[in-house]
Amino acid sequence: MAKPGHVFEQGNHSVKLFNVEVGDSESRSDSSSTPPKPLLIAAPTEEGDYPVVLFLHGYLLFNSFYSQLFQHVASHGFIVIGPQLYSASGADCSEEIKSGGAVADWLIHGLVRVLPPHIRPNLSKSSLAGHSRGGKVAFALALGYAKTKLKFAALMGIDPVDGMDIGKQTPPPILSYVPGSLKLEMPAMVIGSGLGEVKKNIFFPPCAPKGVSHQQFFDECCSPSCHFVAKDYGHTDMLDDDTKGIRGKATYCTCKNGKARKPMREFVGGIMVAFMEAYLKGDSQYLVAVKDDPEIAPVELSTIAFHE
Repeated sequence: MAKPGHVFEQGNHSVKLFNVEVGDSESRSDSSSTPPKPLLIAAPTEEGDYPVVLFLHGYLLFNSFYSQLFQHVASHGFIVIGPQLYSASGADCSEEIKSGGAVADWLIHGLVRVLPPHIRPNLSKSSLAGHSRGGKVAFALALGYAKTKLKFAALMGIDPVDGMDIGKQTPPPILSYVPGSLKLEMPAMVIGSGLGEVKKNIFFPPCAPKGVSHQQFFDECCSPSCHFVAKDYGHTDMLDDDTKGIRGKATYCTCKNGKARKPMREFVGGIMVAFMEAYLKGDSQYLVAVKDDPEIAPVELSTIAFHE
């Protein structure tokens, strides 16, 4: 049996990371051969059947900023799909929800066409995940804001954010401030950052403002659900070590950060794996191990809570 903290280390699978583009007008005539949005995919290279994770990026971020996180999760035997939902967007995320639903439906017939024949996606064990505003979008999809043919079996919100403040939620709002009001038909996990509600400087608001972020999402989740908060890490600390370009540099300037990204990224990737092992594969040893002994995590946890 693997040691309890195994999920926070690289897994036993080698991983291929690759892009799938939308394609030209000719390829669009076959809707199953080209996705509705560009994709970044991380998949194991060894032959097998693997559960699928649809991961939705944060506000104005690129899917490529999550490549190290995707590879961590995939190394434990999962196929991670990261669509680029948009290049620019306003406050309303209705189109993101619609796009996320379109990608989910495309996966049913399209994913197998872009993977090597020996890599078989197990869509009956599909998870939905998202970071920041992408976490809000993931919750919206799980709640049926966009009707999808693909049924998800688990939901993970990584520092989800529903707007700027209480009363300033971006449309469509997810939070209602009624405990247990999010009627999800799947287990849910919410990951929070202890520094997310702290301002980086006087020029920018907190990246995960108190009142519209992880605590409220967890409070409104029904059982089964769980909540983990990394005490000394920030809202973007699960991104790649080097995020390039103007937007990549901005992730260091706009959000309060911890000392390094690697520990937070290893924690987020590992706890995602532990959660999916528990609720998709019926093996709860890793999730229980973190609950019983938080020190096995690569970060200090200020919150560990379960709705059981």
